[in-house]
Amino acid sequence: MRIGVLTGGGDCPGLNAVIRAVVRKGIEAHGWEVIGFRNGWRGPIEGLTKQLGLDEVEEILTRGGTILGSSRTNPYKEEGGVEKIRAVLAQHKIDALVAIGGEDTLGVAKRLTDDGIPVVGVPKTIDNDLGSTDYTFGFDTAVHIATEALDRLRTTAESHHRALVVEVMGRHAGWIALHSGIAGGANVILVPEREFNVEKVVEWTQRRFERQYAPIIVVAEGAMPEGGAESLHNGEKDAFGHVRLGGIGQWLAEEIAERTGKESRAVVLGHVQRGGTPTAYDRVLATRFGLHAVDAIHDGDFGVMVALKGTDIVRVKLSEATAELKTVPAERLQEAEVFFG
Repeated sequence: MRIGVLTGGGDCPGLNAVIRAVVRKGIEAHGWEVIGFRNGWRGPIEGLTKQLGLDEVEEILTRGGTILGSSRTNPYKEEGGVEKIRAVLAQHKIDALVAIGGEDTLGVAKRLTDDGIPVVGVPKTIDNDLGSTDYTFGFDTAVHIATEALDRLRTTAESHHRALVVEVMGRHAGWIALHSGIAGGANVILVPEREFNVEKVVEWTQRRFERQYAPIIVVAEGAMPEGGAESLHNGEKDAFGHVRLGGIGQWLAEEIAERTGKESRAVVLGHVQRGGTPTAYDRVLATRFGLHAVDAIHDGDFGVMVALKGTDIVRVKLSEATAELKTVPAERLQEAEVFFG
């Protein structure tokens, strides 16, 4: 049997751990051949392959990024994309695919399965916003990086008696902002799930200054004030229709400075959150996902995504996994509000 594996969407710590697990179990437990497709869905469209043997995955567990490369290619937006994938899979005698990615990559995996191409999905997103799984790998690493940044920024903020607004990733879901904000002792946490009142944020900030401390505000890139604000760099969209976000941190820092008369700075963590070495938790979770994806292929159980439920790895239908995003519930944000101001 020959199986293919690809990584799509944004890069994420732990991708190589999944690839390693798929290759090791595929070869050593079943005697399969494993072919890597490079650059996301672009690989099986254009026939961009990489042989994956034991030697190729020997030293990749701790490496960030993905040895296969990635892209945001959408086969359903490419002319003849699906038929090209069929032809490439037939050419390389691929019996099944493991697709590692987030909502967009797995959305394509679901449609391909409906069109008769056998795919098993592995959930990947630092945003932790995929439904049907308790956690996705990459999230723990991103939170760890953001928390470390908050710890470092706090000392410089206190030294200069200024407010610091830290913008983290999170287009539609504020999990990174929530977890890093709580872990890093932020005085305000703003998420996309609820529009914020600027005057209330200024009030919390002012209260912190009055106590002779420097305020730290964590804001997800998709957070918006009541009534909206111009927080887009431009109107560019990717192949899945996502507009590039950014700018809310700088906008908020300027508002705080203007309304309080205090010095305020914005720090955008950006892609540093998903680069570098994965945490131990993400390495273990990614490895388990890879092992169970091979099990699903062995069982002929396609159109599913491996998922974490409690401490168990289970299988859920791709249609269920991609039906809706997992967002921060109101009660979780209310827990954090005890520490605002």
